Amino acid sequence: MDAGSLSSVSASKNKSRCPLQEQYLQKRNSRDNLDRFIPNRSAMDMDYAHYMLTEGRKGKENPAVDSPSREAYRKQLAETFNMNRSRILAFKNKPPTSVEGIPNDFSSSVHQQAKTAKPRRYIPQTSERTLDAPDLVDDYYLNLLDWGSSNVLSIALGSTVYLWDASDGATSELVTVDEEHGPVTSVKWAPDGRHIALGLNNSDVQLWDTTANRLLRTMRGGHRSRVGALDWNNHLLTTGGMDGQIRNNDVRVRSPIVDTYQGHNQEVCGLKWSASGQQLASGGNDNLLHIWDRSMASSNTSTEWLHRLEDHTAAVKALAWCPFQGNLLASGGGGGDRSIKFWNTHTGACLNSIDTGSQVCALLWNKNERELLSSHGFTKNQLTLWKYPSMVKTAELTGHTSRVLFMAQSPDGCTVASAAGDETLRFWNVFGTPEVAKPAPKANTEPFAHLNRIR
Repeated sequence: MDAGSLSSVSASKNKSRCPLQEQYLQKRNSRDNLDRFIPNRSAMDMDYAHYMLTEGRKGKENPAVDSPSREAYRKQLAETFNMNRSRILAFKNKPPTSVEGIPNDFSSSVHQQAKTAKPRRYIPQTSERTLDAPDLVDDYYLNLLDWGSSNVLSIALGSTVYLWDASDGATSELVTVDEEHGPVTSVKWAPDGRHIALGLNNSDVQLWDTTANRLLRTMRGGHRSRVGALDWNNHLLTTGGMDGQIRNNDVRVRSPIVDTYQGHNQEVCGLKWSASGQQLASGGNDNLLHIWDRSMASSNTSTEWLHRLEDHTAAVKALAWCPFQGNLLASGGGGGDRSIKFWNTHTGACLNSIDTGSQVCALLWNKNERELLSSHGFTKNQLTLWKYPSMVKTAELTGHTSRVLFMAQSPDGCTVASAAGDETLRFWNVFGTPEVAKPAPKANTEPFAHLNRIR
């Protein structure tokens, strides 16, 4: 199917859909909605209905038939009808507040501040582009999307990994793994933007050279079950598995495992190295967040974490180190927690906690402004942009019809890609264009040039 044709969004037509082809929306005839007795199927969320009727995947963050929860539905219903009001009717209005005169000096200072205030950035409320992503595994614990430094986006769809070049929109297939090894459970670009690591359902980890389209090596024996989390620290590839183990692998040597961190007793679903490469944050299905320090590893197997943080009450997958403050970490909790927490990783102190109202799936910092972007599940399936540190909502981006499981950021930090259980990949121009630094004025080399000359 070429890019100019209309791509089907229905999950029942996956076989006829080409991966990573752009969708073009057409307006429906308004007469389609005139029948008052027969339900209009085009207006129904069939993917969500199918999800509600079928059994979810393993883990409390992939709920079965009785979730997405009745409690959340009741809460939303109560908010809609404002049932929590203690007073229904008001018989008289409050008296108007007296208006005092505004001093002239105050108004002039406000006017001057308004002139110098930075203009508010425009944030598009709709996605810039939407691509089909058929067979995307709807599993909270996996990490199936990443954007490399060479401006190529990788996404795992079932047992196949596709590469999408953001510079020209070209799509290529990297590999389709065998059925006994797949599906692919995690993808992560190396810092060079050329090599990529793949975690598999059978516990193997593959390392590929994407330029030569060649498998360099397969690392086996590090884990006993699927590898759902990956991150790089220079030449070290860190892997997290369903077995609760975290391994540091030096990909340059024959026996790659150099460190093992033991602290989680359930699946590791989040891994992030700090920019300095000194601290590792790990989150798991056991509701735990660990901070590991490389200098504290006294042997190949270490249980000496720097901090063991137990404040979350659900799985911790979303992790993001702050780009402008090296010891600041943001973490997000699953459906039973729904909070974003901020940590000082030097002291282990929780600096702030915000209830988002829904499952937190992923977090990304704006590299150019003090902002944080979060993606969510039930009930809104939205992306939310927060101003830091006030945590005031700047924007809510909607369009996905299922939980937004994965996010990735372009190398320039401006564009965000999101992939959801609705089997679409959307691109958002949410972080704007970085300001170009103005050149510094040239220094006048002539001494006393600012003084009047005497002839």
